[in-house]
Amino acid sequence: MQEYQAILEEIHASLKRIENTGEIASYIPELATISKEKLGIHLQLITGENYAVGDAAEKFSIQSISKVFSLAMAFQLVGNNLLERVDVEPSGNPFNHLSLLELENGIPRNPLINSGAIVIADILLSNLKNPKEDFLGFVRKLTHDDTITYNQKIAESERITGFNNYAAANLLKAYGNLHNKVEDVLDFYFHQCSIMMDCKQLTNAFFVFANKGKCLKNIQHLNSSQVKRINAIMLTCGFYDEAGEFAFEVGLPGKSGVGGGIVALLPHCFTIATWAPALNQKGNSYLGMQALEQFTTKTKLSIF
Repeated sequence: MQEYQAILEEIHASLKRIENTGEIASYIPELATISKEKLGIHLQLITGENYAVGDAAEKFSIQSISKVFSLAMAFQLVGNNLLERVDVEPSGNPFNHLSLLELENGIPRNPLINSGAIVIADILLSNLKNPKEDFLGFVRKLTHDDTITYNQKIAESERITGFNNYAAANLLKAYGNLHNKVEDVLDFYFHQCSIMMDCKQLTNAFFVFANKGKCLKNIQHLNSSQVKRINAIMLTCGFYDEAGEFAFEVGLPGKSGVGGGIVALLPHCFTIATWAPALNQKGNSYLGMQALEQFTTKTKLSIF
């Protein structure tokens, strides 16, 4: 039997000893105030056991991790029809890159880069009566936790600095791949990225992707085909232009965010979340990537 708590403590101690060369995502002013020394890890087994170390109980802005929730909700609402408006190929480019969008006539490469997530946000706006409330309700249902909420300061911080996202949304609109007003779509998008969660809440939320579409309380939210597709997209596209490296080093489907969070899973086995806000040059958590590589190496648990 694996000694999971001892393994997490060993990883935490080893990463605390190395020089943290990552940088905080200071281009979002509200994120710039967080200490780069933070490091938390939470592991949840499908069988119910939980293990944690470090700053795992501290809430942070999940940022792009929210794209997995919006994708799941869009699949729930419109099924495979969403694939008419967004592709499922790795981009090989940074998450906010625009040149491919123009080359490919306004169809984003995948739903986990910014332009793809903006199209997904547009789909949700077209299908929900109260988009922001309904989306937050969906995340709360996955986690069975009504304390999860938006951080209005972070949403506003993103609105006043999100020029690249405005450019992407306007380009999508020019190609006819945005049906609602640019301002309304981006307001929703900035709010979804501002959701605050801790590592335990993230492992709760991602339980559904490790458990054939069923949440912690065994309620079916997605069918097995949708879960398979979402996990495949996470494996190939979940880490911006470092997705191949993550698959190579860690070997799990997962998603990162520029708030420093990473969540990953092994189907039928576990979900694991890390938080370390300093990022590497590709926008992924510098220590979080190493923590997950060490975890799958030490436990020999990955999809490969």
